[in-house]
Amino acid sequence: MSAHCQLTGRQPGFGNHISHSHRRTKRRFDPNIQRKRYWLPSEGRHIRLTLSAKAVKTVDAIGIEAAVARIRARGEKV
Repeated sequence: MSAHCQLTGRQPGFGNHISHSHRRTKRRFDPNIQRKRYWLPSEGRHIRLTLSAKAVKTVDAIGIEAAVARIRARGEKV
C-alpha cells in the first residue's frame, strides 16, 4: 500500500464529496506521506522509510534508532 506510514500506521480515510446541491460521491483522504532516507548507525547503512509528516517529526524527537525499533515491533521489515 503506497499511502501507508511505516511508523504510525496511518492510512487513507474514506468519506464523501458533498456538492453544493448536497449530492454525495465517494472520496479518499490521503495522509501526507513522504519518503525519507536516514542513516542507521547501528547497522552502518542508510534506510529509506515511507513516513507521514507527523512521523518525520516523531523521528526527529525520539531518534532514528527508537523509531526503527517501533517499526520492527509492529512487524514491518526495515
